[in-house]
Amino acid sequence: MSRFFQDLSIMIRANLWLVPVLAALVAALFYFVAPPPPMSATMSTGFAGGGYQAFALRLKEELAREHFELKLVESSGSRQNAERLLDKKSGINIALLQSGQEQTLPAEQRARLHSLGAVFREPLWLFLRSDVQVETLHDLVSLRLAIGSPRGGLRMLVDPLLQVNGLQADAGANWQPYSGQRAMTELLSGELDAAFFMGAAESALIQQLAAHQELKLLNFTRVRAYESRLPFVHGVEVSRGLLSLPNDQPDRDLHTLSAQALLVINDDFHPAIAPLILAAAQKVMADGSLLESAGNWPKADPQAFDMINEADYFHRKGPPLLQRYLPFRIASLADRYIILVIPLLVVLFPLFKIAGPIYRWRIRARIYRWYKYLRDVDKKFNSTTLPAQLDEEIRRLEDLQGELAKVEVPLSYTHELYELHMHVRFVIRRLQALQSDPLTAG
Repeated sequence: MSRFFQDLSIMIRANLWLVPVLAALVAALFYFVAPPPPMSATMSTGFAGGGYQAFALRLKEELAREHFELKLVESSGSRQNAERLLDKKSGINIALLQSGQEQTLPAEQRARLHSLGAVFREPLWLFLRSDVQVETLHDLVSLRLAIGSPRGGLRMLVDPLLQVNGLQADAGANWQPYSGQRAMTELLSGELDAAFFMGAAESALIQQLAAHQELKLLNFTRVRAYESRLPFVHGVEVSRGLLSLPNDQPDRDLHTLSAQALLVINDDFHPAIAPLILAAAQKVMADGSLLESAGNWPKADPQAFDMINEADYFHRKGPPLLQRYLPFRIASLADRYIILVIPLLVVLFPLFKIAGPIYRWRIRARIYRWYKYLRDVDKKFNSTTLPAQLDEEIRRLEDLQGELAKVEVPLSYTHELYELHMHVRFVIRRLQALQSDPLTAG
């Protein structure tokens, strides 16, 4: 075993030239492969206490488990989020946008944004006073109605619904440009006949509205027609009593409409962290909601904005294989460098293939170098050589013998080294013979 390690040591020393070559290859690998993805991102969310902010806070908490920092910036909602994504100086690279937002953007701006998918549903609720009768949206024209702020996310859904019904936002003389808490207060006091709201079924505002028996919900009976004309609109089934069992709200099974909250990115977002973001969103939405069963979100939604490849892969097949078993940072590095293993092997295979012949040549070259010296000595000295010159050369050859005694070669080359020893002794004896009897040696 010790001889094996000795031979291995000799082989390594003989092939030390491979070290700088391999170092150069590894350096090239790290130079040409993109740097590792960042471990932080900045997200524009929504107003304090809103659904967007609530989701973002939970997303931040999940990402922190992977040592990823998600920086949150409050906003007024979807419109401002889109403006920030399009502003290169904002520092925002990911945001929540409401589906339908893309309809308000020019084609050039829309092309600059990309989707990671939809992360939750944003239901639309039309609450009416119990004595008000409404069958279609045309019946709202004569009512005192709150339709939401012109720049709010609610209007991004309400306005298209009105338009496909041939109505405009100013169709009703008593339509008011607000919603939220103010609309609820005036609806309960009788100052409004109806009001649009948007929010999760379990949100505080919707639950407060559902707690009042003097209010009821409109049943959107033409869901399929709306879905056909507005691709970003989706129908939602609301079963009886879902919002409030004590008040039996709604008092019958009905349908409403919804948009979707989309995770949207710009070109500053590093695509490699998309699976990490989506996996965290999956955990945030793992338990579902009143309107959704568990495990349904996030979802692919390529209609609003083009999806990046990493997000498309996640929605079809789940997280990349390594990220299922390894921490994100390690898995992402492995994913990026493993693609170069094959070309690297293509380079290394011929390199190691020539290492054997070069190794043999280097071992023999050490021996042949001394043979050349012996041949030169043999030709150089003859019967006319002065004794002093012979003495000096004999000393050199004796020194060479001592040097050869320290030389290490693999076992397979030992016979060549021993032959060299014998030939050195032969030349020494010849020179000694010339020294004592020049005529006989000659």
